[in-house]
Amino acid sequence: MRRMAEELKPTEQSSWWISKWLPSWCPTSASQLKEAEEKMLKSVNSPLSRQHVQISNSNFIWTVALAPQGRTLPMPQSPSTSSPPGHQRHPPLVMLHGFGGGVGLWAQNLDSLSSHGPVYALDLLGFGRSSRPQFATDPQSAEEQFLSSLEEWRERVGLEEMLLLGHNLGGYLSAAYTLKHPHRVKRLILVEPWGFPARAEDPNHGSIPVWIRAMGAVMSPFNPLAGLRLAGPLGPMLVQTTRSDFKQKYSALFDDNTVSDYIYHLNVQTPSGETAFRNMTIPFGWAKRPMLERFGAIHADVPVSFIYGSRSSIDSDSGHAIQKSRPDVEIVVIRGAGHYVFADQPEDFNRTVLQILAQM
Repeated sequence: MRRMAEELKPTEQSSWWISKWLPSWCPTSASQLKEAEEKMLKSVNSPLSRQHVQISNSNFIWTVALAPQGRTLPMPQSPSTSSPPGHQRHPPLVMLHGFGGGVGLWAQNLDSLSSHGPVYALDLLGFGRSSRPQFATDPQSAEEQFLSSLEEWRERVGLEEMLLLGHNLGGYLSAAYTLKHPHRVKRLILVEPWGFPARAEDPNHGSIPVWIRAMGAVMSPFNPLAGLRLAGPLGPMLVQTTRSDFKQKYSALFDDNTVSDYIYHLNVQTPSGETAFRNMTIPFGWAKRPMLERFGAIHADVPVSFIYGSRSSIDSDSGHAIQKSRPDVEIVVIRGAGHYVFADQPEDFNRTVLQILAQM
């Protein structure tokens, strides 16, 4: 497999004033994020290709790709050219992470899933090692920026069709992309997708304690991860303490703070995609534009699968609601897994995805 250049260095984006003091207050930098990601991906045995794929407005999408033994991957040769679309034996699997995530979190899945065919894992625009531009404040416009960046990425790489898999926010955006570009999606796999149901009619529902409602009202003007950046030098320890579960999720690969370091550096860079996400939500994490209200417009000839964890705080009600009108929709619940089903039960998750892909 042809290796892509690791460092096609993108043009640096000018960003707002906060980026000027964040690195000095928070012990992070782009190079530290790069090193943390490389540690995460060292556990992947298959050869990896990595590249900043240039899109419009000097933005770029950080891309990690794998192919089965002896296969090559279409990728742009230079920032000024696109790869011509060609015949694809198997449409590639394109994986979109969730809010606050990055390509490194797929470390336990990439080897296995690439046995079916080519795999591309992307850092969403505004997250990870992709560009962090300013997003529109309007939720529909912010969503459109995400979708446009994905479509431009597809054109630049030269893919005709893809098998689209998204987790959390990535699941929401995968569904939105399929709505807009149905002829580009051969199959849609939604893993614990965020943003499907509408908010309950009574926002002050008794099941939400008063102190949580009050906290939500106080924190709503701020980005979801603002507290982590405000913690400054204490941030790494804060992640290790509050998300100690991630160390267990990846304990088969690491026995140190590799995962928490990666999560920290992902989420204390300039808050770009994070700000877009905030603008797309209402208090307590509901989507301003719920996907469940739009999902019926997805073409019936696009197969859809939902994957949930049995121990997740996100229930499978949305998937079952869609299944009522589309009986062909597949719903799989993986036992013993929480929201990060691909990390909680990686072998079961990989087996499930491969079984879905084998139906193509």
